[in-house]
Amino acid sequence: MATLFLLETRAFFTKSLVANLALDRSDDPRIRLNFNITMLDLKCDWAVIDVVSVLGTDQNVTAHVTKWNIDSEGVRKAYKGRNRNQKDIDLYDETVIETLEELHANGEDAVELNMETLQFAKNENDFLFVDFYASWCSHCRDLAPTWEKLAELMVDAGEKLGKQHPEDYTDEDFEAAEKVELPVMIAKVDCVKNHELCNQQEDIRAYPTLRLFVDGERWSGGDYRGHRTVLEMVEWLYFVEEKQQTDENLRQLHVAHQAARERLTGENASDEEKKWQDQMVRNKKRLHHEWVQEEHPGCQIAGHLLLDRAPGNFHILARSKHHDLAPHLTNVSHMINELYVGDPTAKHWIKEGRSLVPPDITPKLSPLDGNVYKTLDLHESYHHYLKLISTKIDGMKVGSRELRSYQMLANSQLAYYQKDVTPEAKFSYDLSPISVSYSFRTRRWYDYFTSIFAIVGGLFTVFGMLDGILYSATKEQRRDEDESDMKDCLTNRRHIDYGLPGKECMKAYLKI
Repeated sequence: MATLFLLETRAFFTKSLVANLALDRSDDPRIRLNFNITMLDLKCDWAVIDVVSVLGTDQNVTAHVTKWNIDSEGVRKAYKGRNRNQKDIDLYDETVIETLEELHANGEDAVELNMETLQFAKNENDFLFVDFYASWCSHCRDLAPTWEKLAELMVDAGEKLGKQHPEDYTDEDFEAAEKVELPVMIAKVDCVKNHELCNQQEDIRAYPTLRLFVDGERWSGGDYRGHRTVLEMVEWLYFVEEKQQTDENLRQLHVAHQAARERLTGENASDEEKKWQDQMVRNKKRLHHEWVQEEHPGCQIAGHLLLDRAPGNFHILARSKHHDLAPHLTNVSHMINELYVGDPTAKHWIKEGRSLVPPDITPKLSPLDGNVYKTLDLHESYHHYLKLISTKIDGMKVGSRELRSYQMLANSQLAYYQKDVTPEAKFSYDLSPISVSYSFRTRRWYDYFTSIFAIVGGLFTVFGMLDGILYSATKEQRRDEDESDMKDCLTNRRHIDYGLPGKECMKAYLKI
């Protein structure tokens, strides 16, 4: 009885977690999706987030989103900030009113280069400023007259015309160009015609890309990203030259290098020297595409999105206001550091054990965490399909606000793209009409007392039954013994020995 009493008392004070299924009747118009995703080979300048649902589309979401630049070694840069809209730069010089055909009327100053001539241009010019463009690129077509005007300006400034310069550009532009002491060759490369040069050798991913080569090498400061006006670009070239020429020795080294170059290419060069030069040129033509780790930075994107409570998707892709990106060179390999739907406080409480849930539920809240989705070939990307199940846990509240989480059933597949379509890391989601609620249940006080009384009553019943069984068993035994004695009395006339008359013995037998 004591054991049963203790077990019932323990059960009365124990809480049990019960799961209930019902239709999802939540009236929240939106759900919160929290994410922390690292793009392994995509610059933060080009990484954007689009949200699409049956209720509408929201492009380049920047609210509640933070980006960190990741270097080629996977180290996050110290800068942290909001993903604000990119600075509105001037895509071309509005002061250049001539068309490209009109500018070419007196000759083409921006030199057209290809695989072979680009290497010659690098060797022959200390400063080579190249516009890598594509004929289908609208931004490239807009920039073309400005680029030709820049080339004309640098040629005229190099001839030291002073105040007698042509009236095609302003005095301010010309004075800025004259500050650049070393000659700058302005050139351009059509990446449609020179696909291997742009995509393999120079790793051009966006058009137009304005790249400066100093002494035959890509300038360490990176590509030009300022205003695409003649004055701004000339000022930038002047800044680069000032940075390169830190002392007079650099200038002297340039003069000596130029003299040696002229000696090899001059008319007085011997046949042996010319043969050696031709051999060097042929060796330089053997260009191989190598993976340059420094040219493949990443981007860590973190924050949260407020999504419509309707089927939809959000995706991370490469897009720029100021460039036309090459779709086939876009790599959206990514690592999911964290991805879950619901209130962050609820996730924190569950993680810290402040809210009890079944052990198998916790992994379902963020099943993709820690997974890496790397693509090895072009024109492909991983798509993720998420089924969201609304989950409510009893007692999880902050004030009067209920904290809701979502279990996630995830499936990831590799998708393939056409050559002219930019790949994207896509996350499609759909909400289940069924919700799950977990509540704690304890026994009612009247159930407890009813059980206690039932135990007591049951014990009395059991003891009564045992007493009856024992009484019946002993009664039969005594009757058998008395009956045996009476038979002996009658048959063996032992009533005389008992001192009983025969009549009394008979009465005693009949009584039995």
